[in-house]
Amino acid sequence: MQTSLYSLIFGTKNSIKLPMSLTPDLLIKNVIPVTDKKKGGSVTDIRIKRGKITEIGKGLENRKGEKVFDGENAFISPGWMDMHVHFREPGQEHKETIETGCRAAVFGGFTEVACMPNTTPPIHTRDVVEFIKKKSADLPVEVHPIGCVTKERKGKSITEMGDMQEGGAVAFSDDGDPVYDSQVMRVALEYSSMLDMPIINHEEDLSLSLPGHMHEGEVSTKLGLEGTPSVAEEVMIARDLLLAQFTGGHIHVAHISTKGAVELVRRAKKDGVRVTTEVCPHHFDLTDEEIEKRHFDTNAKMHPPLRSQQDVEAMIEGLVDGTIDAICTDHAPHAIEEKEVEFIYAPNGIIGLETAWSISVMRLLEPGFLELNNLIDKLAYQPRKILNLEIPEIREGATANLTIFNTDEKWTFHKSEVRSKSKNSPYLGDLLTGRALAVYNKNQFVLNTLKS
Repeated sequence: MQTSLYSLIFGTKNSIKLPMSLTPDLLIKNVIPVTDKKKGGSVTDIRIKRGKITEIGKGLENRKGEKVFDGENAFISPGWMDMHVHFREPGQEHKETIETGCRAAVFGGFTEVACMPNTTPPIHTRDVVEFIKKKSADLPVEVHPIGCVTKERKGKSITEMGDMQEGGAVAFSDDGDPVYDSQVMRVALEYSSMLDMPIINHEEDLSLSLPGHMHEGEVSTKLGLEGTPSVAEEVMIARDLLLAQFTGGHIHVAHISTKGAVELVRRAKKDGVRVTTEVCPHHFDLTDEEIEKRHFDTNAKMHPPLRSQQDVEAMIEGLVDGTIDAICTDHAPHAIEEKEVEFIYAPNGIIGLETAWSISVMRLLEPGFLELNNLIDKLAYQPRKILNLEIPEIREGATANLTIFNTDEKWTFHKSEVRSKSKNSPYLGDLLTGRALAVYNKNQFVLNTLKS
């Protein structure tokens, strides 16, 4: 049997049980379909032939040459999408590559991702966009590049947005560098609106935030660390909302983290401003108190920083009422030697692809804040709506792009379970609930098995 490129890159021992080749023909048995409108129903079988869903029904029989996977009453949904990841390639392959990032994405249940442009060189020209598309072409994860707003992310002059769109870019962002000049942001919103693409801004007023190493508040004062106040995020969001209203452009607020920011977006949506936003699991789970509890563990250092309990509750409220559209990870790999330094010298960021589902289950689903279909909406439907991408369907005749998962399995996130090239996670060693069991995408079926 011919071995797939995925097998050659990732190996079959730890992550793949079935004999791996391109798997155009597959029978998935005993799964419960979930969509944004339907939180589950009866157990069914799904037949895939040549990468298309050809039959859905109970008691489907295996046909010659067809692989079989028994889901044992697990759930199945359209494949999940993370619209905010950092895969570091080109230029920072010691942290992550497109291949290892896709490996982490598959283990987390994601069949599509959008990668941020803070690479070296940055994704500011069509050739870099096309390089990323080519590098990921044979992998089971669709990688969508996000192009820079400004050349070299310097905030001065607008990139050739239309050219990058033709090459495969799905949005524009200067990522960790906010578009600081208001006139540049105005032009960017006007230009991108003609392309019907969002501008994703890192919302931070640097004059208020630097050199902050954590959230400014009671904990930072106690620890003697310079902090980043909530208002630094909120001031920039307020500006961008006004510019979006003025230009008619689509502003997407990256990794929202403060109560005030959620309220600003909530009001703007009511006023008809074209604004969407995303939140990371660590921002609806952890607080700034983790830095003291963990004795300055740099895996609790990220940007935006972990905020207060009040902010965590606001993130959950925003997800519940629809103010926050999507869940993303801001997957930000860093090498061990970069993180194992004094707290103030460590880079910001954590990996998140492998744990996003479990944290969402434990903090949103189990407490009853979101129903299962609402959670799938935040992970599979809304990210694609924001980026104007085709949304996979579970219906006969549709191209198969699927995630199979459960909501009750207990498992421990040991270092051995990390598929990313980097290990910088605050959840290492934690007992988690809920796991992505397998994905099917691009004619490839990948079964996730635990190593521990």
